[in-house]
Amino acid sequence: MFCQHMLFTKLMSTNNVQQSTLSIPLLPGHPMSATPNTTPPAKRKARGRPKLATPAEQRAKIVEATRQLFLTQGYGSTTMSEVAAHCRASKRTLYELFPSKTDLLGAVIEQHRTTMLALPGDYAGLDLSQALEQIFQVDISEEEDKAREAFLNLTIVEAARYPEVGEMMIRLGGDKAHALLADWMEEKKQAGQMFIDDTASAARMLMDMMFGAIVTKKGAHVEWPGLDARKDYMRRCIRIFVHGTGVRPVPET
Repeated sequence: MFCQHMLFTKLMSTNNVQQSTLSIPLLPGHPMSATPNTTPPAKRKARGRPKLATPAEQRAKIVEATRQLFLTQGYGSTTMSEVAAHCRASKRTLYELFPSKTDLLGAVIEQHRTTMLALPGDYAGLDLSQALEQIFQVDISEEEDKAREAFLNLTIVEAARYPEVGEMMIRLGGDKAHALLADWMEEKKQAGQMFIDDTASAARMLMDMMFGAIVTKKGAHVEWPGLDARKDYMRRCIRIFVHGTGVRPVPET
């Protein structure tokens, strides 16, 4: 009985010590005094990789850089290494998109062609005169006008030294522009909006009117008239092409 009493007393004493220990407030700074942090740690914002340019964007950047180099130092003096450095592209990327400098030249000529003739394009809802003014880009800015004049001068000079320049200007420039204009006219003819018997001939005539007469060659350069005079001339060409001279046809007898 005495042993049981001693055991009971010991257990109670131990329990009291534990309770008193748990009830004693801990001093600030004590490891056990800190309130548990139940807030999940903030997620660090992941750094994404910089957006890579698409092949089309890379191509456009390289073509524009090449055009600038050609205008500055000429086609013959420009190297592929200079093009890669100028547009900050690797030579591997450059050669994947353009295997040779001739391919680069072709791309620059095609870009130039769109500054002369904006085709293909959507000109729905415009009458013939309005559509042709936009196709031939009558209202381009003075800066744009000077840029295409400079490129024409470049090709005249370089074609005398490098036959491929002249050949590609004809094939990818003039001939391609003529084919696109003839196709557009054929669509208008089929829609009953133009009445011409031969769209290919009509397209050639209009291009000769718009470009041939206003580009005068003196030596190795071309000269355009003043910007306002050029715009007025081109509008007159379009008006005559679309509406004729106003002379009524003589009735057949």
